[in-house]
Amino acid sequence: MKNSVSKTENTNVKNELLLPVTVIKGVGSSKAAALASIGIHTLQDLLNFFPRRYLDRSLTDNVLLKTGETVTLIVEVVDAYLAHGKKSRFVVGAKTKNNERISIVFFRGVGFFQKIFQPGTTLVVTGRLEYFRGFQLIHPDYEILANAIKPSYTINSTNLDKKSRQQEEEPELAELPEMIHAGRIIPLYSSGEVLKSQGLDSRGFRKILYLALERLKGGISEILPNEIVKRRNLIPREESYREIHFPTDEVSLDAAKYRLKYEELFYFNLLIEHKKREREKIKRVLWPLPKSETADSVRKNLPFQLTEDQSSALRKIEELTKRDQPIAVLLQGDVGSGKTLVSLLTALRYMDNQIQVCMVAPTEILARQHYQTILSFLGNMPFLGIELLVGKEPKKNRYEKLYRIKKGDTLFVIGTHSVFQEDVLFSELGLVIIDEQHKFGVDQRETLRSKGKNPDILAMTATPIPRTLCLTLYGDLDLLTIKSKPKGRMPIQTKWFQENRREGVYRSIRKYVSSGRQCYIVYPLVEESEKVDLKSCIAAYEHLKHEIFSDFEVGLVHGKMETEEKDRVMQEFSKNRIQILVSTTVIEVGIDVSNATVMMIEHADRFGISQLHQLRSRVGRGDEESFCILMTD
Repeated sequence: MKNSVSKTENTNVKNELLLPVTVIKGVGSSKAAALASIGIHTLQDLLNFFPRRYLDRSLTDNVLLKTGETVTLIVEVVDAYLAHGKKSRFVVGAKTKNNERISIVFFRGVGFFQKIFQPGTTLVVTGRLEYFRGFQLIHPDYEILANAIKPSYTINSTNLDKKSRQQEEEPELAELPEMIHAGRIIPLYSSGEVLKSQGLDSRGFRKILYLALERLKGGISEILPNEIVKRRNLIPREESYREIHFPTDEVSLDAAKYRLKYEELFYFNLLIEHKKREREKIKRVLWPLPKSETADSVRKNLPFQLTEDQSSALRKIEELTKRDQPIAVLLQGDVGSGKTLVSLLTALRYMDNQIQVCMVAPTEILARQHYQTILSFLGNMPFLGIELLVGKEPKKNRYEKLYRIKKGDTLFVIGTHSVFQEDVLFSELGLVIIDEQHKFGVDQRETLRSKGKNPDILAMTATPIPRTLCLTLYGDLDLLTIKSKPKGRMPIQTKWFQENRREGVYRSIRKYVSSGRQCYIVYPLVEESEKVDLKSCIAAYEHLKHEIFSDFEVGLVHGKMETEEKDRVMQEFSKNRIQILVSTTVIEVGIDVSNATVMMIEHADRFGISQLHQLRSRVGRGDEESFCILMTD
């Protein structure tokens, strides 16, 4: 296919949006391969690659120029010369529209800039305004306006390396009639080394997106019903794509975001409603027992009474399972509210009728914890056939487990994503329990469903989701909520401190640990990053272990550790042989140590509210008062 397609073809919007990105001028096989590595194959994919953030580089009023501020100016080159001295530099003399003299100084890439900045060239420059014998900008970002010579590959001028300079030796005529890199609100895009090596940094993305939008001009049709567009006061679809990538102003950007979010949720809800109606057509094949003697025995042997919310959830699930259709339930409840026990008592109604149950958790730590917790609830009950199925285990062991599951000897399988694998086959799977529902997608739920005979689905989440949002995201599920916690649980005290209070926080941690309690200290990164100025758990572990809390046992756990080592550390922590555990968010789910009453979260502003809630819930699992300390710079 040629790189140019006649404008008449724009009438077929479906074909146009599904054209490969190679129809964009300048996108060859190498760039296309780089784009494919992040899932961009078509023009539609490209348009849906949204900016991660924006910079306001709107033109600065010449009258308000102040040193030390970042400014964006349209200037005309008056003269240019190579200045020698302690450090050679290329100086471009330019004037603003008010004839204000300004010098643009380059210390690197001098040969390249000598070729492109000729007298009479008009450009937009953005940089920090300095003053030395007059106003000057040092290595600013720039954009040469139309009808001027422009490099085929340009990047932030402070980062010119040998390779990029070689690529820039052959300038081409400017192709873009509008300012897209400066003089406006500009988008910034996420791009790794593979993309950048092909010139697809933010600047490169802006260029190909502009060309894509120009190609599709007048050809992006409306896909929402006109009635909804009018009622919701939505901007046209084509305008929303143009404004999300090249916003005219903040108001237009907000309108584009609203339109695109609404469109996504609209079709998401259609999909959910479709799945719900399709499920209602399915007939139940396997029926759990109305009552379970094993479940009754477990309840009698509990050292506590079920809360009213737990009992209510069990009654509602029992009522739902009387339907002819398989059920799909979302059980929502805070950490420690007793969801696992509700799921076990529900599962026993199936197992007592020789129907298999599968519980899936997002992490191996959580799966192992569920396995141990359920065994402890069952105590000395008769053998029920419970297996733990995780990713890494000897082939022989795995083969034997898979055989017992397929044969039906195993009635309760507890595992991680490993249960999605094709070799995991069930004999009579009638109930699927999904813990931490938000960690799994709709497709994964369907994969598990396909392994059984129209099984029931019981999904669980500890993430606090407002009811309206919950009904939007999980509209195909019946919602049950456990609000109350077991008696005796005290609320967790959440405190926020800045860096200047660190010593006091350390003293408080020392006080609680000295009294026999335990503490988590959580970091956002495993190792130091040159790109992000954040403390890492590995570096902090050495510092805390040897300098701050040298008289206590300090442990380390993170996602890059081998499973056996992580399990060993967690076992040591659960037995109080480790008093302070330094970790990443690997402990976000699945850690249940009632003696841990203090959590300190470093760089708390780098976490989302849902993740902070999950992390905080690792403490407050016993009868003692617990604290969560949020640290920020």
